[in-house]
Amino acid sequence: MQAEGPTFSVVAFKPRRGLPPGSASPRRGNLRPSSLRWGLVLAAGLLALAPAPRIRANVLDGTLAIRSAYVNFNHGVIELNAQITYPLNPTIRKALQNGVTLSFDIEARIDKVRHFWFNANIIDVTLRRRLAYHVVTRRFVVSNAQTGAEHSFTSVQKALDYLEQVHDWPILVESQLRDGGRYTISVRAGVRRGQLPASLRALLFWTDDWQRESRWYTWALPI
Repeated sequence: MQAEGPTFSVVAFKPRRGLPPGSASPRRGNLRPSSLRWGLVLAAGLLALAPAPRIRANVLDGTLAIRSAYVNFNHGVIELNAQITYPLNPTIRKALQNGVTLSFDIEARIDKVRHFWFNANIIDVTLRRRLAYHVVTRRFVVSNAQTGAEHSFTSVQKALDYLEQVHDWPILVESQLRDGGRYTISVRAGVRRGQLPASLRALLFWTDDWQRESRWYTWALPI
């Protein structure tokens, strides 16, 4: 019995180290599995709250650029002509077939050049056209947001070929450039998400990945 006393006291002392007075020694051993479980639960909770991986990589991936642009003067009206390259990838194709509407925009602005101050903006206009897939007719429909005019196509590529051409778009009356001087015209293209079907609103309403703009294409206005 005397040999067992010291052995018992050593075993009882180590688990009590660092515990508040009155704590039972077996509780120290039980904390480790419990702490591990709570740690795993906490880690899982943090992963659940972490933002989902962004699909920007890249939902609108591909070339987006103004390839060429020029203006015509038609009876005092300045008309813009442009050729654009819009991106097209499997994600865009699938989104359209799932009911997502895409807006293809052309923005044009004319500025008066000022040497000792910022250029003065004369006009800033946007041509907005929407592309949607109609399940019933199985056609891709391009609609003009301003006029409501529609054109339908049998494939998304044909619809995109149409969208990449801008012909004789009236942007300004020449008389608005009233006091002479030097002017520049700048054009850029943009793609952004339009209407969403109800089934996708909860998933995509928060993301801004469906929006891109090209660089400005600028030249001197020949007047």
